Amino acid sequence: MEKIKCLIIGSGPAGFTAAIYASRANLAPVLYEGITPGGQLTTTTEIENFPGYPEGVDGPKMMDDLRRQAQRFGTDVRSGMITSVDLSHRPFVVTVNGEQQIEAESLIVSTGATAKYLGLPSEEKFKGMGVSACATCDGFFYRKKDVAVVGGGDTACEEATYLATLCRQVYLIVRKPYLRASKAMQERVMNTPNIKVLFEHNTAEILGDESGVTGALLRNGQGEQTKIDIAGIFMAIGHHPNTEIFAGQLELDGEGYIKTVPGTSKTSVEGVFAAGDVKDPSYRQAIVAAGSGCIAAMDCERFLSSTSH
Repeated sequence: MEKIKCLIIGSGPAGFTAAIYASRANLAPVLYEGITPGGQLTTTTEIENFPGYPEGVDGPKMMDDLRRQAQRFGTDVRSGMITSVDLSHRPFVVTVNGEQQIEAESLIVSTGATAKYLGLPSEEKFKGMGVSACATCDGFFYRKKDVAVVGGGDTACEEATYLATLCRQVYLIVRKPYLRASKAMQERVMNTPNIKVLFEHNTAEILGDESGVTGALLRNGQGEQTKIDIAGIFMAIGHHPNTEIFAGQLELDGEGYIKTVPGTSKTSVEGVFAAGDVKDPSYRQAIVAAGSGCIAAMDCERFLSSTSH
């Protein structure tokens, strides 16, 4: 069975930053890219808020840069999916693509989180062309335009109030007859003049042409349809951390995010570290993920040097 000193699962900004640091610390890391090589950012066209790219950068281009930087220092980047793990003893036993098993002395988990979408074919069609799951990432492109946010929780209210500072009009499309958000967030939404809350409405269809989103078809509780003219629609109905294979082995919070010791990347299992969106229900930004990848690699290096003596 192949033995690996430092195994990194996931290939977003957290995974590749961990790989850069782990390689330079001579940990000979092996990184498995998973189902989406490059992570969520490969579905983003323009990234304008990552430091060091004054003109902005294409999502796939930035991830390719990170990958090449990790490889330059010796990271073994492999395509493949980790399908199961046994963390009950060290070295950990990890299964790749349901068949091949490898042993790892340490593990950095950076499997990310997946934004929840409505599941409409039109939503899929206009992803990256007006359909987004991150107002902080993409809101800037809709300055002085009309947009919509789908959702009724804290995240949706936060996205709506953020977009209200940039956009002309923000529609908040809420399925229920009330907001699930905290009192403070509800008040902020209700006191923002350019946010219009549409209670008991569902998004039936996203409308658009070759230039991108132009509107949305909404359906209320009585089945009546309304059309709104918008240039962008933001999904804020939650994220799903990619932690299924760690359930019952690592301590997760109620939403399924990996719990870490505050101020570190250490998980409930010694020798397993977590980085990026898989442990971050709050920020979910590429720069935060990259920073946490650095932390995980440094924690991992300290752990390996303390166990090798």
